[in-house]
Amino acid sequence: MAAPKVATFWEHLKQAAIVLSGGVLTFLGISIYRGDEKFYEELAMPAARWLDADTAHKLSIKLAKYKLIPKPRVADPPSLKTVVWGRSFSNPVGLAAGYDKDGEAVDGLLKMGFGFVEIGSVTPNPQPGNDKPRVFRLLEDRAVINRSGFNSEGHEAVLKRLRHRKSEAVVAERGLVGVNLGKNKLSRHPVADYVSGVHIFGKVADYLVINVSSPNTPGLRDLQGKKELEELLDQVVAERDRLKVEPKPPVLLKIAPDLSDKDKEDIAAVVTRPQGGVDGLIVTNTTVARPPSLCSSNKEETGGLSGPPLREMSTKTVGDMYRLTEGKIPIIGVGGISSGKDAYEKIKNGASLIQLYTALIYQGPPVVQKIKRELDQLLKEDGYGSMTEAVGANFKEKKPELMAQHA
Repeated sequence: MAAPKVATFWEHLKQAAIVLSGGVLTFLGISIYRGDEKFYEELAMPAARWLDADTAHKLSIKLAKYKLIPKPRVADPPSLKTVVWGRSFSNPVGLAAGYDKDGEAVDGLLKMGFGFVEIGSVTPNPQPGNDKPRVFRLLEDRAVINRSGFNSEGHEAVLKRLRHRKSEAVVAERGLVGVNLGKNKLSRHPVADYVSGVHIFGKVADYLVINVSSPNTPGLRDLQGKKELEELLDQVVAERDRLKVEPKPPVLLKIAPDLSDKDKEDIAAVVTRPQGGVDGLIVTNTTVARPPSLCSSNKEETGGLSGPPLREMSTKTVGDMYRLTEGKIPIIGVGGISSGKDAYEKIKNGASLIQLYTALIYQGPPVVQKIKRELDQLLKEDGYGSMTEAVGANFKEKKPELMAQHA
């Protein structure tokens, strides 16, 4: 007569397990759907670290591609709306290049709440990039070192995706899309690579980026030299001007943080020329420097460092370029942004827009809403009615003539 009791016990245990599992799945589902910041930072993102960095990144792209990510539950604050290059941004928070290199997940990423997404770097011909492992987490520093080396599916594949997105059959998420252009590793004619990128993507991109600042492609940063940069930008801008499309996409130049004062002066002189100048700067790419504050055992890996250890260097470079260009060229500030305060510092130093990447790895999709919420609050505390009023505030207080240029 004991057998039925044993069967009943195991049946109850099975039912309890089903209920518990259902509860856990429900909790996970609700937390993911709501974009709970604590859940992502303390549970979801640490769990992703069980995977190597490259695999985790590929998985995140797939999730974004199929829009299996949280969507903001509140509209962007009116204070964050801005217009740059004649284009309207619902908010100034963008995703930096390097995350969605091949334009696979643009709409899913915009759904996350970004005001704009930059894909790439895209090279003319497909290339695999550097050998793996090539991405390293510095957990103690909440930073990343990468030496990906422009791994790209090439112009043709990426163009096909962007054209499909713009077709009538696709309902695209609201937001702007930039294309970051690179050169092939073994190219004998790097300038031609960039000109080709402008020609190919000029009709489908909201803006174009000339990336000469990645530390992972041999000889690339040499193109930041004054003579080399003049030649490159002359041809790139000329090709943009020949495009039979209106409005023509603005051309931006992405620069490194590892520049001397003379380098910055030369770049400012080149980009502000009446002919062959550019419409904007992206400041900055990753750094080859290794601050003494780094704690992780991965700190000696070769590649570009991103995340909080880059923040002060990039913010200073934003301010330097804003000052050297007299606030005449819009700047996208990038490097170490993981909070509204970090974004605000970039803006007060001259950034009209900002981008992030590494913060996503540690805080997950909710970091986008968090930065927008905190930035809105900081603007209100300082009495600004809009973000545009705060651009370059640190210099306007010192130089009234710069304030007049942004009135």
